[in-house]
Amino acid sequence: MSPPPPSSSLADWSAHAGVPLLQTLATAVLRLADMTGLEAFTLPYPAEAQRALDRTVLACLLRGAQPPGSVPELLAWCRTRPIEDWPLDLPQDAFGPDDLLIDPVSAKPTQLCHEWWTRARDSAAEHYDRTVISSAMRLCREREAPESYTAFRRLLVERPVLTGGDMFEVATDLFLDPVRELVEQIYQRVPDSFCSDGAYVACARCLTLLVPLTDGGRWCERDRCRRQGQPPPGRTLRADETGALWQLSRPLRQFVTGPGRAEVDLERELRALRLPVEMWPGFDAYDLRITFPDGWVWAIDVKDWAHPGLLGQAATEVRQQPPYDEACWVVPRYRVDARPDYLRVYARNRTPAAGGLPLLTDRQLVAAARARLRGDTGPTARLTQVEGDTYANGAFDA
Repeated sequence: MSPPPPSSSLADWSAHAGVPLLQTLATAVLRLADMTGLEAFTLPYPAEAQRALDRTVLACLLRGAQPPGSVPELLAWCRTRPIEDWPLDLPQDAFGPDDLLIDPVSAKPTQLCHEWWTRARDSAAEHYDRTVISSAMRLCREREAPESYTAFRRLLVERPVLTGGDMFEVATDLFLDPVRELVEQIYQRVPDSFCSDGAYVACARCLTLLVPLTDGGRWCERDRCRRQGQPPPGRTLRADETGALWQLSRPLRQFVTGPGRAEVDLERELRALRLPVEMWPGFDAYDLRITFPDGWVWAIDVKDWAHPGLLGQAATEVRQQPPYDEACWVVPRYRVDARPDYLRVYARNRTPAAGGLPLLTDRQLVAAARARLRGDTGPTARLTQVEGDTYANGAFDA
């Protein structure tokens, strides 16, 4: 059985001048998108946009390449030119094939752009999603109410869009009492750009609002939905009937709602195997706690990231409380379908702080759970062996 590839250190990436530039570019794209939109922005440009242009021009000149001549041309690069084609000093694992910072169909920042943004050290909103989650933990701990924290997490996963009536229902939910003021802060009024023909439409798969396109279609911001084809229309909300509408802020939709859909899907599949599953135990020490009939416990964290290298650099050991026997991170299978080297890139960039934390697909995890229930793997089998087999035989299903 072959071990995973050796991990590299974070310093391997920081030595490349193009890495902080990518972070600056991602910050600029998101700031422009928030201020004016990426198709109709006006002068003056925010400081981040001008800074991104200046640094890109310098990088191009240093490498003898023709630089973009303006902020609009820089954004055109972000929309049409894969990162691998930029004249930047980047490590191999910093990009995948056809990675773009702006989606060419919707002109919205890609999930990859958001991931680079959250890694940007000069971003004032760095790790906003983590700040919100830690605030919810603190508030629920103070009230000794773990059930309130679980209700909060399910709210973010299952109800990313709220009508006025929904807001009243949330405001009167006793389980959400410790986090009521926080909920009011993280749900924002939906802009008119989400409305088309007098209606807002949510995606039936991920529950977030679809973005109307100029050709009359609608676009889903979730990578998973777009890879499955045309997003299916779900809940339709007429503007003249619902009045005001609220949705979670984009970082929470991207890094909490999105992975949360994968978490509850995994919960459903494991419960179908008649396994007890505890969600977000110990105030979110990890995502799922699975207990087998013989008392063996798995601790699972689900990560739905577009960039496997950034995921590897973010990897840390899973917290030990509540106690468990084995732990791993899990990524939805569609990420590996889209990028076959996903698991290897993660392992190459996994830092020592991860303690060898294995990364499996959700398909592998469910298959491993079935095998353990059947007794196929025996009492000495480990999740790290599932990961090792993945690298040895090139398969992505256990």
